[in-house]
Amino acid sequence: MIRALWTSATGMQAQQTNIDVIANNLANVNTTGFKQSRTSFQDLLYANIRPAGGTTSGAGTDVPVGIQLGHGVKVTSVGKEFSQGSPVTTSEAAFNVDLMVQGKGFFQIELPNGDTAYTRDGSFEINDEGNIVTHDGYPLVGGAVGVDPSLHTRISIESTGSIGFAVSEAPGFLEDQGQIQLASFVNPAGLTAIGNNLFTESLASGAPQVSNPSENGMGSLNHHALEQSNVNMVTEMVDMIATQRAYEIGTKAIQTADTMLGQVAGLKR
Repeated sequence: MIRALWTSATGMQAQQTNIDVIANNLANVNTTGFKQSRTSFQDLLYANIRPAGGTTSGAGTDVPVGIQLGHGVKVTSVGKEFSQGSPVTTSEAAFNVDLMVQGKGFFQIELPNGDTAYTRDGSFEINDEGNIVTHDGYPLVGGAVGVDPSLHTRISIESTGSIGFAVSEAPGFLEDQGQIQLASFVNPAGLTAIGNNLFTESLASGAPQVSNPSENGMGSLNHHALEQSNVNMVTEMVDMIATQRAYEIGTKAIQTADTMLGQVAGLKR
C-alpha cells in the first residue's frame, strides 16, 4: 500500500510538469517563430520480486513470467519541436525588414557580450544607425548595412539573403550591400532557450553550420513575411484534458491506497 502512495505521487508530479509545458505552449500561441515543447516520460525502476525464467522451489521448472512492480514515472526531457510554422504576410513598406525562414536554419543574433544567439523570429527593425536589429536592439549578423533614407528609397532582401537598396539616381538599384547567413544544427532540440525568442548552442546541439540561404540544404528567406508559432491549439487542449484526467486518476489512487491502509489499521479494533 505504501508503494502505491509513492507511485501515484510520481505520476502527479510528472503530470504537473506536463501541464506547465502545455500552459507555456498556449501562452505563446501568438509568439512569432515560437516552437512548441513536448514532455517525454520514462517509467522508474522495478522491484523484481520474482525474475522471469527463475526456477520454482518445488517443481524445479522455469517460471515463464516474473513478478515486477513498477515505482512510477519520471520526466526525462522537455524538448522543442522545430516543425515549420505557418507564414503570415506583413507590410510592403519601403523599409520593412520582416523575414521568414522557409525550411531549415536560424537567424544569427549578436548578444551584448559578443556571443551569438539563434532565433526563428524574423520580426526585425532598422535602428538609428541603419542596421537590422531585433526588437531588443540586438544586431542581426550580416544586417549591418547602414540604411540611409536620404539616399535609399527601399530595401530589398532576396531569398538567398542578399541585401540591396533601391535609389532614386542611377543605377537605380544597389546590389550586394549585405549578406544574411543562416545557421543549422545537427540536433536543434538540444539548443538552450534563453528567452526573448533566442537560443544558444550547447554540447547536445553541436556546433553551428553556417551557410547562405538556399544553399547546402539551408532554407530560403521570405521578405515581408513572418513565421507564426507552430503551436496547435486543438492538440494542446486535448493534451491538457488528458493531463488533467491523469492527474485526477493519480489522486484517486492515493485516496484508494489511503482507504486500504485505514482498513488495515482498523483490524486491531
